[in-house]
Amino acid sequence: MAFLKVVPLEKALEVISSFPLEPKVESVPLEEALGRVLAEDVVSPIDVPPFDRATVDGYALRAEDTFMASESEPVRLKVIGEVHAGDAPALKPGRGEAVYISTGAPLPEGTDAVIQFEDVERVGDEILVFKPAYPAMGVMKAGVDIGKGKPLLRKGTRLTFKETALLSAVGMAEVPVFRRPKVAVISTGSEIIPPGEELTPGKIYDINGRAITDAVRELGGEAVFLGIVRDDRESLKALIEKGLECCDIVLLSGGASGGVRDLTSSIVEELGEVKIHGIAIQPGKPTVIGIVDGKPVFGLPGYPTSCLTNFTLLVAPLLRKLIGRESEVRRVRKRLAHKVFSVKGRRQFLPVRIEGNKAVPILKGSGAVTSFVNADGFIEVPENVEILEAGEEVEVTFFG
Repeated sequence: MAFLKVVPLEKALEVISSFPLEPKVESVPLEEALGRVLAEDVVSPIDVPPFDRATVDGYALRAEDTFMASESEPVRLKVIGEVHAGDAPALKPGRGEAVYISTGAPLPEGTDAVIQFEDVERVGDEILVFKPAYPAMGVMKAGVDIGKGKPLLRKGTRLTFKETALLSAVGMAEVPVFRRPKVAVISTGSEIIPPGEELTPGKIYDINGRAITDAVRELGGEAVFLGIVRDDRESLKALIEKGLECCDIVLLSGGASGGVRDLTSSIVEELGEVKIHGIAIQPGKPTVIGIVDGKPVFGLPGYPTSCLTNFTLLVAPLLRKLIGRESEVRRVRKRLAHKVFSVKGRRQFLPVRIEGNKAVPILKGSGAVTSFVNADGFIEVPENVEILEAGEEVEVTFFG
């Protein structure tokens, strides 16, 4: 099938946004939540700490019992017992009484201060207090760290170890997160072989399979690499069908142009509907976007830089939508390191490397592996621009 209707990038994005895919929510154990994205706002179900507790080792007492204490006339208090971290104190000291307490232990009922053991003198079952205590001295009040009902985390937060620690602190064993979309990844081409095999004449190692699989995982999706398929119609059709059975999205690299051995478009047309076959961008024109049984199928170009650029432009926004990370596109403005010539009438996406305040164009071509390996991202050159001058400000969109 030839390129019948090459469309602008905006049209391709419009088609993708119309696909009937919406974020799904699931609850996962806290120990599996690292790296996931919250699907709901979270408020604290408890006070933290859940009780008034000692912040020092010392003696829990009534502050008012010590107001008259001085070096010359210390106050004597009777020690009626001990309470340690983890205890549920049953002691209720009255006036003139104190309780030995460990750091982190709950304050006994009726006490409101803790004086450090270094600041008193122990004599038998009494302590001599030489200076007044004040209410809340040596005490962390219940809820002072986190109050019950306090907003903790916002929907869309990606959970790092700090957030999982916070959720653990309030006792959340289950966390509502966006479900990871499952993405089938297929490499196509009779010339492609997996790393580790002997490289015979005419063969090249699979680059795109590894790159796309890990790009999906890096974004937070669940990638399922289905392997490499030769330029054989029935084999490719079978693998696409397998991907449609097990996954939400199918991604292929290679086999998307108009050559006689490029089969992706005709197979997608047979199974469902081809929405896009060709996008007016460079690199990346040979791209197929279709839908089969409500599931998107992307045929990305075979050249590595074209493949990864189109993944970033077309597939990554859809994955971000499904996992609640739509706002996480990374862009930065830099100055172009040197002059760049473009083809008028063709929208170009040029890989660049960031060096300080400069964006350095990488001009090896989309077939070179190092074009994207050495690149941090890409810049867009509009259709009506033939030259970008050195020093001109450009916006860099990062890969990944």
